[in-house]
Amino acid sequence: MIYLVVPAGGSGLRMGTDIPKQFLDWGGKPLLMVTVQAFFAPDMPKIDGIALALPPTRVAEVSEWTFPVPHWCISGGKTRQESVSAAIALLPNNPSAVVMIHDAVRPFPPSVAVYEAVQALGSWDGAVLAEVSTDTLKRVDSDLQIIATEPREQIYRAQTPQVALLATWKKAFEWATNNSFEGTDDASILEAMGLRVKVIPSPSSNPKITTPQDWNRYINVAT
Repeated sequence: MIYLVVPAGGSGLRMGTDIPKQFLDWGGKPLLMVTVQAFFAPDMPKIDGIALALPPTRVAEVSEWTFPVPHWCISGGKTRQESVSAAIALLPNNPSAVVMIHDAVRPFPPSVAVYEAVQALGSWDGAVLAEVSTDTLKRVDSDLQIIATEPREQIYRAQTPQVALLATWKKAFEWATNNSFEGTDDASILEAMGLRVKVIPSPSSNPKITTPQDWNRYINVAT
């Protein structure tokens, strides 16, 4: 079985709107709805259920949405990590189920890479879609003096979905709570535990819609 978890409880301040960006109109539907519906495209792995962490004022609304599979809603926490953990707790207790954690504002998940991430769990603890960096990256000290140029070919920019088995995610979030660890993304918890996480090369066509510039750039792709 495969479940989709979407943390969508953020306020979206960088978008500069009163409405959280995941609920802004994206081609006639809320962006969050469009993102979830993208996982039901014919070339995507079959999803068996969805868990969403939401702003408290949106739980009743999203609970009324219709998808081809069951979906469960809960109020999000103060952090992404708390929200994801709360959403995962809603899923049926099937330890061997695959769980894909995906950003609410990435409406173009690439099917080939998603399939590869799911298949990678046959020999890896987790898998993360990521885009190879095309920029030269500089490491600096506290005075912003450059101290190193990082080898670009070894740097990837993490995307979502980030994928592991349900049992692995539950263990990871419990470990993070017990060790007061706050990851910068979901897979960073797996990494901190010493688990093996594979990068799945993903195209730049899987953007996160975060700023007005992002919105204006990509809305024409969707409409």
